[in-house]
Amino acid sequence: VQLQAFGGGLAQAGGSLRLSCVASGRTGSRDVRAWFRQAPGKEREFVAGISWYGRNTDYADSVKGRFTISSDNAQNTVYLQMNDLKPEDTAVYYCAAASTKIARRDNEYGSWGQGTQVTVSS
Repeated sequence: VQLQAFGGGLAQAGGSLRLSCVASGRTGSRDVRAWFRQAPGKEREFVAGISWYGRNTDYADSVKGRFTISSDNAQNTVYLQMNDLKPEDTAVYYCAAASTKIARRDNEYGSWGQGTQVTVSS
C-alpha cells in the first residue's frame, strides 16, 4: 500500500490543523492506520491509530482529548484532527499502515507515507 500525507503547516498555540493520509494500492479490511511524529533530535513516537473500520482507536497520552483520528473508507483516507495545538506538537508527522492490530511501535508498520511538517508557534 502507498500512503500520501497532506495538511501540515503552521499554526498558533491553541489552533487547529487537520492531516490527511490517502492510501492507494493493495488495502484490506484488516489494515490499521496510524500517525507517528518525529521532532528534531527525538525519536519517532506514536500519536494515534485506528482500525480500518474505525471500531478501535488508540492515542498517546500527550494528545488524548486534543487529537482525533478518523477514517473514510470510501476515500481510503485517514484523518488526524489536531485541536488545541501546543508548541511541543511541532514535528514531522508520518502516516503508516499495518495489517495487524494497532501498535505503538513503529517497527510494526510496513508502509509509510512521506512526512508532513507541523509547526506550532507560541
